Amino acid sequence: MRKVLSVMAPPAPSPHSLATTGLVKHSMTMTEKILARASERSRLEPGENVWVNVDVLMTHDVCGPGTFGIFKREFGRNAKVWDREKIVVIPEHYIFTSDERANRNVDILRDYCIEQNIKYFYDIKDLSNFRVNPDYKGVCHIALAQEGHCRPGEVLLGTDSHTCNAGAFGQFATGIGNTDAGFVMGTGKVLLKVPPTMRFVLDGEMPDYLLAKDLILQIIGEITVSGATYKSMEFTGSAVESLTMEERMTLCNMVIEAGGKNGVVPPDETTFKYLEDKTSVKYEPVYSDDNARFISDYKFDVSKLEPTVAKPHSPDNRALARECKDVKIDRVYIGSCTGGKTEDFLAAARVFLASGKKVKVPTFLVPATQKVWMDIYSLPVPGSGGKTCSQIFEEAGCDVPASPSCGACLGGPRDTYARMNEPQVCVSTTNRNFPGRMGHKEGQIYLASPYTAAASALTGFVTDPRQFLM
Repeated sequence: MRKVLSVMAPPAPSPHSLATTGLVKHSMTMTEKILARASERSRLEPGENVWVNVDVLMTHDVCGPGTFGIFKREFGRNAKVWDREKIVVIPEHYIFTSDERANRNVDILRDYCIEQNIKYFYDIKDLSNFRVNPDYKGVCHIALAQEGHCRPGEVLLGTDSHTCNAGAFGQFATGIGNTDAGFVMGTGKVLLKVPPTMRFVLDGEMPDYLLAKDLILQIIGEITVSGATYKSMEFTGSAVESLTMEERMTLCNMVIEAGGKNGVVPPDETTFKYLEDKTSVKYEPVYSDDNARFISDYKFDVSKLEPTVAKPHSPDNRALARECKDVKIDRVYIGSCTGGKTEDFLAAARVFLASGKKVKVPTFLVPATQKVWMDIYSLPVPGSGGKTCSQIFEEAGCDVPASPSCGACLGGPRDTYARMNEPQVCVSTTNRNFPGRMGHKEGQIYLASPYTAAASALTGFVTDPRQFLM
């Protein structure tokens, strides 16, 4: 790996000089261009505060009731939202629980959505069997992508810090608080400061034992959890171009763990193909100019990287998986917006299939969405002779795949599936490992890729997946 902290790119032309078109030329990054268009400005500089027109606002069962409450308080009891088709409401956090207050949150959302005639409310009523709820989706960030709400060049805001996940589509996506979201509900606008952009160039051929989770853990370990505070993180390079959309989501999902305002990947044919059957809304991609100014450049040769973990209790507590081989674990958790997508489960199944062994610790599987759950039971795993993930998981002795939701990623009520109610050691494909994050405040969480998580489940120790994949 070679890190390059660049000086500024060559200075932009003088405002008085003319570009070859005969017009004044001002180079901008992707993020600056998206915000310039959304604020109806021809040019923006990092640090400027601008009113931005929002394309999509998302909220969920934890923040939705508060957001609607603020909207009513500030705009009036009889006020109507600015656009019922641009608000997406997704129950997902505390769903499959007997906790009355958690259940009440979903009821409150339903009442507001009916009153406001919200078009995209992905409701759930029967908690005993999620499959009888056709509108229910699951984890908001993956559902947003699967349902076509993520589009290049747009502005997507959500009342959840991992809203930056949608930057994988080449759009500006970031989390906001309930107060800002309540204002957006009434006006369709938000006041934003334009962030400067850090560029991460990832080149080289991805080894078949690495996943995007390894890449982002490597990056966060390099720059620390505050290294990108209120900055845009743009990912480019041949390795990024080779990633699928779900893997790009993993990259962008965790920029918030470095303090990033947003993450973004330039859209390409992979992006456009993914969107073909998901949206009919016209979109216009944007790209950073050749002479755009980045405050820093980091360059990685991914062919030289190794499977990586983040040790307790911070996402930047980086270590190689092989360096933690003596760490005995009590459980493995595969799920969340970061690590509960279809390809994450296919990756885990690949390790189990290659080993032909049974897991040595309880291994919990929580699909992000209904679609992911169905994929687990229907898609054949490459090289398996037609077996599905579910069959391979059963043969390996894993728990039966759970109902799609955020699950134990952020703890939740005590009866949440797979919640850490004891001070155990867990290898997890989730995004945060702070004390108490998955339940018990003395629990220890090792963040890892699905490959590393599955390998660790097979040995009972933090394990480099190359032990089974090479």
